[in-house]
Amino acid sequence: MKKISRRKFIWGGIGLITSVTAIDAFWYEKAFIELNEYYMGNASPEGSNLKILQISDLHLRRIQPKHIELAALANHIKPELILFTGDVIDRNKSLKNLDKYLAIFDPSIQKTAILGNWECWKVHPLELLEVYKKHNCELIVNHSFLYSFGKTTISVSGMDDLVAGQADFNMAMEFYQKSDYHIVMTHCPQHRDIIKAQMKDIPIDLVLSGHTHGGQLNLFGFAPFTPPGSGRYVSGWYREELPHLYVSRGIGTSGVPIRLGSRAEVTVFNFERRE
Repeated sequence: MKKISRRKFIWGGIGLITSVTAIDAFWYEKAFIELNEYYMGNASPEGSNLKILQISDLHLRRIQPKHIELAALANHIKPELILFTGDVIDRNKSLKNLDKYLAIFDPSIQKTAILGNWECWKVHPLELLEVYKKHNCELIVNHSFLYSFGKTTISVSGMDDLVAGQADFNMAMEFYQKSDYHIVMTHCPQHRDIIKAQMKDIPIDLVLSGHTHGGQLNLFGFAPFTPPGSGRYVSGWYREELPHLYVSRGIGTSGVPIRLGSRAEVTVFNFERRE
């Protein structure tokens, strides 16, 4: 048997690692969406829970297999609410594909959406509103809606984008109604720092954001680049103080179309039903 030189062995190893990393970055972490699930307060896997599904940063341009699988997953989970936390599309000509895509979701599921920075920059808001309305989806901009599911009520407050819009928490709270649970949707997680100073005695169970894509390139927990509006937040939970924040890594990409150390995700939050 012919021996392999040390040099060839090293370079072969480097080539293998490079190939695996490229496959992971350009395909696996983008194409295979991770489902994360959390139980809030007294909710438990054994209980009767109200389910909230967060989908963020789709950056939908064409409908791919991963998008169809995501819709099928949502229809299987059948949450009470699907919350789209911004940048569902990033250009106006994607509205037709968004219309086709939302038609795949169960129309009986209530949906709520906010604007992301790309939608503020590139998408006509009234045209986007019309598409959402066709598919049982409320577009919330500095407003708050009260939903009832049986005896359980939940207020969802949606903010305009912090970077490209005119985010106004105080304006939204003029429409807030007291409820069992209160979720605030704001695309840019840095907005949490402003909300923290303004919330006063308004109860907030959870702030949901996206925008960061988890850095897209995340090396052992370090993201060398996050977009303006991210602040100190990258991904996952921030519960060191109120209000608690969850930052989704989202689905799509912007700029360089890769994800490394930042797999695409959707998240289910379970809340205990009121009897």
